[in-house]
Amino acid sequence: MSASRFIKCVTVGDGAVGKTCMLISYTSNTFPTDYVPTVFDNFSANVVVDGNTVNLGLWDTAGQEDYNRLRPLSYRGADVFLLAFSLISKASYENVSKKWIPELKHYAPGVPIILVGTKLDLRDDKQFFVDHPGAVPITTAQGEELRKQIGAPYYIECSSKTQLVLPSAHSSANTRYHVRGTDGLYLLFPT
Repeated sequence: MSASRFIKCVTVGDGAVGKTCMLISYTSNTFPTDYVPTVFDNFSANVVVDGNTVNLGLWDTAGQEDYNRLRPLSYRGADVFLLAFSLISKASYENVSKKWIPELKHYAPGVPIILVGTKLDLRDDKQFFVDHPGAVPITTAQGEELRKQIGAPYYIECSSKTQLVLPSAHSSANTRYHVRGTDGLYLLFPT
C-alpha cells in the first residue's frame, strides 16, 4: 500500500536532549548507545490512519548554536514540529521558551508544535542524580504548564530507551496525537 499523504515532521531542541535517539527508537525499535551529535538527518515511518497509509518524514536537526543559521533551512514545508527537551535538564526546559519558540514563530509561524519531554527513564533514576548532582528533574506538571504557556496542543513524555510514551495529564490514555493537515486529520503518535 503506498502512502496517501506525506507529513514533514521536524524535530528541534537543544543538543543532547535525545532527539536522534527518539527518532531511531521510533523508526527501528532500537536504542543507540553512542552519542554522535547530529547536523541533519532524515528518517521515515509509515503509519496507517483510518485505513490510509501516511508517510512521516522525520527530520532531525542540530540543536547546537553552531547551526543556528543553517537549521531553519529544514523548516520549510514542515507540517509539525516535535519540540524536545530533556526531563533531566532544566536548561533545555528553559530554552523551549527562550530559544525554540521564538525561532519557530519567526521561521515557521502557524505550524503546530508538539512538546516532548525526553529521557523519562532517567527522571526517577536516583543513581543518575547521585552521579549528576547538578541535574534537576522536570515534573509532568511543569511540562504541562510549559505546554500551556507556549500554546502547544499536546505534551508527551517518553523514554527512547524503554520505548515508553506517556500522554500529558490533560489527555486520556486512548488519545491519538495528531496533526491537522489541509485535507484531514493524520496520526502522528499512537499511544
